[in-house]
Amino acid sequence: MRAPRVENRSVLVTGCSSGIGLATAELLRSKGWTVFPTARKLEDLDALRLAGFDAIKLDATDSTSIATAVERVLVKNDGKLGAVVNNAGFGMPGAIQDLTRDAMRYQFEVNLFGLQELTNLLIPVFREQGCGRIVNISSVVGRLALPFMGIYSASKFALEAVSDAQRVELSPDGIGVSLIEPGPIRTRFSTNCAGQGEEKLDAGASKFGAAYKQYFEKRRNGGMGEDRFRLPPEAVARKILQALESNRPKIRYKVTLPAYLGDWAARFVPAGLIDRMMIGHVKKRFG
Repeated sequence: MRAPRVENRSVLVTGCSSGIGLATAELLRSKGWTVFPTARKLEDLDALRLAGFDAIKLDATDSTSIATAVERVLVKNDGKLGAVVNNAGFGMPGAIQDLTRDAMRYQFEVNLFGLQELTNLLIPVFREQGCGRIVNISSVVGRLALPFMGIYSASKFALEAVSDAQRVELSPDGIGVSLIEPGPIRTRFSTNCAGQGEEKLDAGASKFGAAYKQYFEKRRNGGMGEDRFRLPPEAVARKILQALESNRPKIRYKVTLPAYLGDWAARFVPAGLIDRMMIGHVKKRFG
């Protein structure tokens, strides 16, 4: 879908403490973009500022923080902004039956509701300019649900649906919406995922308690089957750059071989066969 080129090469990038967000901020800055990276923790904001960025505090679960971040960016950039890259997010592991309502809600607060609230505040700016780009970082598991990461998958499925709807809604206004669908990437995601599980899951009360322990150890220390396919976060950053600068941004950009295979399977492989493959995957991983 064609979208007007962004005239004001400025971008708000969320979740820049490390990994994909930080790699994206660094790449875009090197390509001449004015980058406003966000982070939640003070030490991460300090690190970004030491690296020369004009960092903005943002907590995706807090509406006041979101509104304040948008206001600060617009004040710093004369009321204009070329694009937003919605990267902030995390993965909550665990069988669906073991997740509390609060844990499920928090997953959606970060990965969908906060993201969309931020985006909606920026749309009037893009509309007035007659151009703008929205790049949402999804996942291969937003196309193919992963057992024991089901609520994370659900949040990414929802992000895919929201992005598809909003892309059409915003098309008359010259605003492009693209999804980035990474597979396994060398970031702190797996370590953070293990930490979330250990903190929020009552493993002792679950039939999967022993499996969780093994699962979290592998996530933290390596040994996951997908580790051999991991690419550096810069691979995702390059796709984000393409989505921001192309005259015809793609609807979806896939990163890593598993992302391509997952997309193909979601479209062409019968659900019953996918179930059998997933059952085999679970047995291999958990015994």
